Amino acid sequence: MSASARRAAVQSILSKKPVRSATSYEQERIHELFGMNVFGDSEMRARLPESAYKALRSCMEHGTELDPTLADQVATAMKEWAVGRGATHFTHWFLPMTGLTAEKHDSFLNMADGRMLLEFSGKQLVKGEPDASSFPSGGLRATFEARGYTAWDPTSPAFIRETQNGATLCIPTAFCSWTGEALDKRTPLLRSMEALSKQAVRLLHILGEKEVRSVFTTLGAEQEYFLVDRGFYQLRPDLIACGRTLLGARPPKGQELEDHYFGAISPRVIAFMQDCERELWKLGVPAKTRHNEVAPSQYELAPVFERTTVAMDHNMLTMEVLRQVAQKHGFVCLLHEKPYAGVNGSGKHNNWSMATDTGENLLEPGRTPGENLRFMVFLTAVIRAVDTFPELLRTSIAFAGNDHRLGANEAPPAILSIYLGDQLTEVVENLISGTPRGEGARKTTMTLGVNTLPPLPRDATDRNRTSPFAFTGNKFEFRAVGASQSIANPNIALNTIVADSVAWLADEIEKHARTMSLDAAVQTVVQTALKKHARVIFNGNGYSAEWHAEAERRGLPNLRNTVDALAHYATEKHVVLFERFGVLTRKEVESRGHIAFEGYVKAIAIEAQSLIGLAATHVLPVALNHQERLASSVSAARQAGVSDLRAQEKLLATLSGRVNQLLTAIEALQAASDKAETHHGSHKDHATFYRDQVIPAMSQVRQACDALELLVDDDLWPLPKYREMLFIH
Repeated sequence: MSASARRAAVQSILSKKPVRSATSYEQERIHELFGMNVFGDSEMRARLPESAYKALRSCMEHGTELDPTLADQVATAMKEWAVGRGATHFTHWFLPMTGLTAEKHDSFLNMADGRMLLEFSGKQLVKGEPDASSFPSGGLRATFEARGYTAWDPTSPAFIRETQNGATLCIPTAFCSWTGEALDKRTPLLRSMEALSKQAVRLLHILGEKEVRSVFTTLGAEQEYFLVDRGFYQLRPDLIACGRTLLGARPPKGQELEDHYFGAISPRVIAFMQDCERELWKLGVPAKTRHNEVAPSQYELAPVFERTTVAMDHNMLTMEVLRQVAQKHGFVCLLHEKPYAGVNGSGKHNNWSMATDTGENLLEPGRTPGENLRFMVFLTAVIRAVDTFPELLRTSIAFAGNDHRLGANEAPPAILSIYLGDQLTEVVENLISGTPRGEGARKTTMTLGVNTLPPLPRDATDRNRTSPFAFTGNKFEFRAVGASQSIANPNIALNTIVADSVAWLADEIEKHARTMSLDAAVQTVVQTALKKHARVIFNGNGYSAEWHAEAERRGLPNLRNTVDALAHYATEKHVVLFERFGVLTRKEVESRGHIAFEGYVKAIAIEAQSLIGLAATHVLPVALNHQERLASSVSAARQAGVSDLRAQEKLLATLSGRVNQLLTAIEALQAASDKAETHHGSHKDHATFYRDQVIPAMSQVRQACDALELLVDDDLWPLPKYREMLFIH
């Protein structure tokens, strides 16, 4: 690779035009486009007998068991619809513990008397059998134990993925081993939702709301991402292998001017966004919001809220569509949490709430939340949950990529705290002290001092971007989730810990209601819980050193990195919690802990080897070339009789020193990597070695490379620079 390739990439990009969609957007009708590739309610109603339709809807809405005899009817209807949409194959689409999606395609083809038939049975719909040997299992299965099963999840609708040359029917499924353990992320998420529903319905019945049959969690996952031109991407081996740049000097201009956030979207990027939205709408993904994010070349896509399992599937589809459509437009979509040092990284804000099958949001405060009994009980449950199990919530978003964000002034700190806003905090304080409840989160209006501008309603709370877990009106926003990760893990943890708190509240209210009125019992229990757990509420600046000191005084854990966090995952406290609510068995908890540690180790190992190769084969040769040219120039000037060469000699000495620094750093990183590969000990010990030995050695290599980038002739430098990747579209 040479600098000429880099210059050619720049020239090529400057001549690119926005890609025009093959479909004329003027002729599209969004309401007809939306869900056209989804076997949704309208298709089910039209194609299924009424009894089968009602049974399937009951299963989807209330979690009732689906009669296996109806599977053939559903399969036939689904096949006819899919074939009519051009599908030739079907796949059980599942979510193994890689954090990605998986699929094995089978055609509808069958043969009878030499004739080709298109068939799809209820048995094929309900159950599949992919090879389970090569997926992460954390010791649940040996490599030679290959059998695994996929099981249809009726709560998430089937959909069709279109390509240029055909279409495939995708059926969302759970994935388990021959011995019955969950090998995926969907199964424990469904279990956690059932656990929360059971406890929430019980509590609501105690409060007098007997008509509620089920409670489900809702979710809206805001997705942040970067775009880089494919021409630059192909010249960056670190982006190809690791999804992030392992070296690169900070450009003169980054995000300091704050001019990218919500700025005008460039023509190439808006064309990409519009194509993404059309593809997502076809898949029933309610993509709603698009905008420039804080960092240059960073963007966000946000959907309308949905049931959590559907929202999880839709977020996985969103990431896939972003990556695939980016290729069509000459981009690569980067979902890594920190593709570029020195500018903001990417997260995935997890907006979570609870709703009943009667249409009520349990976290809706109403006009007077202090007098809203149901709201205060469920708010208390969340506060107690976060304070009781902060380590579990922290481990749910712990992995190598997220370590680059958490705790920096761009993402929440690793300390789990709750932001309520001043007015709700006042309600909580009044409940603790036993003073009158008051109006609490009442809305006010504000005027802007211009007659032509209308008065604006002021929300009950401001927003606090430094809080990892903030109440934002009628939901909680878990801001610490990483951009690349599946949202399953944080929601499994969140659902389970809230189920535990709801169960505790129900037990305590029932006990106290034997000797006092229901209202007094609720008041007593809520007051007791808030007195103990209000320490987790913090409305101030989470970035400040004062908060870190205050959090330590309050006894709130601060698990600053993945290794420290994962050490808490499979503790007895968490195993007991998961087993109590039937979300994960002890073996399943332990296996997931092993997988998480292994994932961390593998990510750092790949980065270390990539950086060694990049530094040795790209940076070092051009640095030596520049050093040789500079030395020849100094020698020629000396022979020509130039008397004062101090500046040139100083520059040559600086360059030579940086080259030596890089050689030493590469050697040290190689030694640390070699030692890490042969390291013996526990999963935690292995990960600790990578954190304490390999990552610091990588930092030294990067420091030397970035210093050389600022010294070496720009015409020699082979790698696209930050100023180019971030600002040239």
